[in-house]
Amino acid sequence: MTVRPRDVVVVGASAGGVEALIAMAARLPADLPAAVLVALHMPSGGTSSLPAILDRAGPLPARAARTGEPLEHGRVYVARPDHHLLVADGVVALSHGPTESGHRPAINALFRSAAVARGAAVTGLLLSGVLDDGVAGLQAIAARGGRVVVQDPRDALYPGMPEHALQAVTPDRVVPAAGLGEVLAELTREQVEVESEPVPELLRWENDIASIGRVGKGMSAMGGPSEFACPDCHGVLADVEPGVRYRCRVGHAWTAEALLAAQGDVVENAVWTAVRALEEKATLHHRLAALARERRSHQIAERYDAEARKALDAADVLRRQAIEDEESAASG
Repeated sequence: MTVRPRDVVVVGASAGGVEALIAMAARLPADLPAAVLVALHMPSGGTSSLPAILDRAGPLPARAARTGEPLEHGRVYVARPDHHLLVADGVVALSHGPTESGHRPAINALFRSAAVARGAAVTGLLLSGVLDDGVAGLQAIAARGGRVVVQDPRDALYPGMPEHALQAVTPDRVVPAAGLGEVLAELTREQVEVESEPVPELLRWENDIASIGRVGKGMSAMGGPSEFACPDCHGVLADVEPGVRYRCRVGHAWTAEALLAAQGDVVENAVWTAVRALEEKATLHHRLAALARERRSHQIAERYDAEARKALDAADVLRRQAIEDEESAASG
């Protein structure tokens, strides 16, 4: 058994998380005895201004993470767009592994990697966001003896991720954004006993998927096939944790909440595609009706007009339903 400092902090945020990250960075001490790694959900293209924002926000230098650089105390390492940010053997790692719940960087990927690499020496912090990315990662950190901190949902601009975390794990602290710096300063000064227990197979396997991008196991090893298709590649999803988490043969990961949201997007896109197709069908029928009238085929023209009206009526029904669904989702 080895005694070591709790010197790795991993932070996950999504919608509304930039404000909380700024508040955290502003109150971190300049002599923080830990490295801080931050994964924020962001678009895959372009660059991120988050490193510069956090660098200005507080005393610790912040920069976009680079593969292979050592973890140094008193520094903030920020995930790059379209890359998972990972902890590996005392260094930072970036990977282009499969997306998780549609995200790369994914919070779960960062949290799991820290739990595998540093065990009890890790503190995991989950901030504002929707749905539940980061929850499984917090569970992994807690299971390995690390500390778990969650932003107070009442303080979060988007309380979904903190609320899901509180339902799934018992945190060591629930803190408003303004108090995060002091809490992390306190926890990182703890000395912890790191046992040499083997990493659970499922945790190591999922970390390998994020790290090297290969599943390396058949569907039966992941869990039984579910009834659902992967929104990313349309392959069959396996039940990693039945009713909770899924993965496809390629390695894309989905929580039930994220899968439900993605299916909603698929249905919405399908509805609007159907509306467009019906309107195009009506336009074509009107043109054919006009041509029929030019040829004095009035009976044929009436049939085309009737088909056009049917298509437009159907499009109106779908359009009204789609708008009602969007308004309902926005309000609640």
